Amino acid sequence: MKLYQLHSRQTLPITQDEAWNFLSNPANLKLITPDHMGFHILNGADRDMFPGQIIQYSVAPFAGITTKWVTEITHVKEGEYFVDEQRFGPYALWHHKHFINPVSGGVEMEDIIDYKLPFGILGQLAHPMLVKKQLEKIFAYREMKLEEIFGRMKDSSNKLSIKSIS
Repeated sequence: MKLYQLHSRQTLPITQDEAWNFLSNPANLKLITPDHMGFHILNGADRDMFPGQIIQYSVAPFAGITTKWVTEITHVKEGEYFVDEQRFGPYALWHHKHFINPVSGGVEMEDIIDYKLPFGILGQLAHPMLVKKQLEKIFAYREMKLEEIFGRMKDSSNKLSIKSIS
């Protein structure tokens, strides 16, 4: 079993409350997801975030392939972090931690995603050519959109890494 980890950090010139209010609202995920992904919330995003919340999406991770994705919000510490886990969808495992850390002049948003691909060795072969590249594009788009919405910090040191951890 091959486990991968995506680690992203982005600093923005906003308050922790502003970051939390935006990121903890599932409806805003569509704003920071590339249009070609065909991302739509089907249900479950009609209330403030809470542990146990189930959210259903429709997404097209690759052209011509649309799938449903069901996530559960498993942990929430208001203003600081939340965790979503895939219950049904394109990954064999998806565990996504979202942290909002105050820094001088703004916040650092940190994402740590541990994921596993389905289809055994075929999934592992597809990772570098398809999945990793797609995740890099999605997070580059997200970084650009968040800077468009909130501005860029003067000495921003945004980082993205994806690596195999097992």
